Amino acid sequence: MCGIVGYTGPRQASRILVEGLKRLEYRGYDSAGIAVQRPADAGSPLAVIKRKGKIAELRSAVPKDLPGTCGIGHTRWATHGGVTDANAHPHCDASGKVAVVHNGIIENHVALRETLEKEGAVFKSETDSEVIAHLVAFYYKGDLEEALRAALRHLTGTYGIACIHSDEPGRIVGARNGSPLVVGVGSGEMFLASDVTAMLAHTRQVVYLNDREVVSMSADDFRIADLEENAVDPKIDRIEWDLEEIEKEGFACYMEKEIFEQAESVPRALSGRVDRENGTAKLGGLNLTRKELHAIERVRVIAAGTSWHAGLVGAYILESLARVPVVAELASELRYRNPVVEPNTLYLAVSQSGETADTLFAMREVQRRGATVLGICNVVGSTIARESDGGIYVHSGPEIAVASTKAFTSQLAAFYLLGLLLARTHDLSHAEGVRFIKQLDAIPEAIKGALATRDKVQAIAKKYARSGDWLFLGRGILYPIALEGALKLKEISYAHAEGCGAGEMKHGTIALVDAETPSVFLVPSGHLREKTISNIKEIKARGGPVIAVADSDDREVESLADDFIGVPPVDALFQPFTQIVPLQMLAYFVALELGRDVDQPRNLAKSVTVE
Repeated sequence: MCGIVGYTGPRQASRILVEGLKRLEYRGYDSAGIAVQRPADAGSPLAVIKRKGKIAELRSAVPKDLPGTCGIGHTRWATHGGVTDANAHPHCDASGKVAVVHNGIIENHVALRETLEKEGAVFKSETDSEVIAHLVAFYYKGDLEEALRAALRHLTGTYGIACIHSDEPGRIVGARNGSPLVVGVGSGEMFLASDVTAMLAHTRQVVYLNDREVVSMSADDFRIADLEENAVDPKIDRIEWDLEEIEKEGFACYMEKEIFEQAESVPRALSGRVDRENGTAKLGGLNLTRKELHAIERVRVIAAGTSWHAGLVGAYILESLARVPVVAELASELRYRNPVVEPNTLYLAVSQSGETADTLFAMREVQRRGATVLGICNVVGSTIARESDGGIYVHSGPEIAVASTKAFTSQLAAFYLLGLLLARTHDLSHAEGVRFIKQLDAIPEAIKGALATRDKVQAIAKKYARSGDWLFLGRGILYPIALEGALKLKEISYAHAEGCGAGEMKHGTIALVDAETPSVFLVPSGHLREKTISNIKEIKARGGPVIAVADSDDREVESLADDFIGVPPVDALFQPFTQIVPLQMLAYFVALELGRDVDQPRNLAKSVTVE
């Protein structure tokens, strides 16, 4: 969601801050700003510049020669208060000496605001975040860290905070509770950010803050302690991503680049994790013995959005292979229920960022009740990865576009591996395990074949781009792919799209069929193929245009459809990998035809770290 950047060191802070904010654009935002400590002879204590709109608006407002070597920056996604310059961060106290940037939501901000106004504070914005600046100023007695600690004792809600004070040159203080914050350790300079991408150009050495921790840093030192002031021994991790991985590399958009990276990202997710000799998978990060794996009787998946769709496919795989009952649950629903945690039940928390608020809080709730939770995440060092009992990194690499593509297929790869491992501890034979691995080995090449439909998909997108309503229909393991295809189109084209179970079509959905509403059918190659063909004929009989995605050699489906996208034939169990790719491209090209901002669609953020 919102983004934080902080810098202290020998270099011009404003340039590093704006550059860092630019790299955080993908998280979603509607305004941006920076605050830089001025030299002692500069007049006003802090230079605060903020603008609604894109980073380009902020960049043009920041003087190229702005002095100051310590500062903080922020990209805001509006929650409290409209999109205005005044509501943009950083926020200052009345004296202009304190500046604060904040991610999260302060739930008791109204009561705090009323109290502070009685003490003489004058507020300039409608945001919940501004109360933090006034609280810090109220408690400041010459020690910024102590003032922030005192302020935190009054806050209810979630926060990632960075704070500076003009009386403490070169110092940044930050705190985290429910919203990510990362320290970057440089040579004679320090960084603070909500995401490592903001500082990857300058350092690979990072420390992930845990909830209820406070960091105080200068150019050449930092210390971390919890809210009770107990010192924390920091663990420094190294980021292995290359800066080039988060550049567009000749593609028009990050989303297009990430769609085409799937031929490499899926093999990365599988690499080193297949035991061909024994027909099984190797997943050492699960931290479970063979005996513990064999004792698993049920699986529950906790996820949101695209990760939930991956979990629905995962449920199908685990049930089909390992013969254990699986339910994929929306984290936002589970966290507010009174969930029953049964014995011998494994929970899987799935999140690309590892910071998704609902998934994280649902995970913590079932852990309190004694559940074992494994994380399936992309971001190394993320909160879910650190707080889960074990897990699988999907290794898709940095995903910048808001609409997830390559992380989705990498999550699928993780589920297929886990399904194979569980199945081999239950009743899947060695021969069946070896056969499964051969089919899995063929998937990267099949994805390349699916990507080769690019020109065909682009032509179809051009034909139907102005359709206001779309239906996506699938059965069995392709039903979640229909949901994901509809979500992709909604996210970046803003067209209304519904993902439907094809078998449920006559229970209401068929009423939406007309000549202006394309129906995108995902045709399985297995026992549900004939049923799906019958559904296609029913749509055609009512004058609805049909776009069919099926095996490239399926001539019957090709003859029935108005538009046909043929993908490489694979076993029905593996079709999610090939059929999702043209749907991702369809959404992308429709959005381009409509002139949408593909990488940063309106109202959306990459990582939903607040409710």
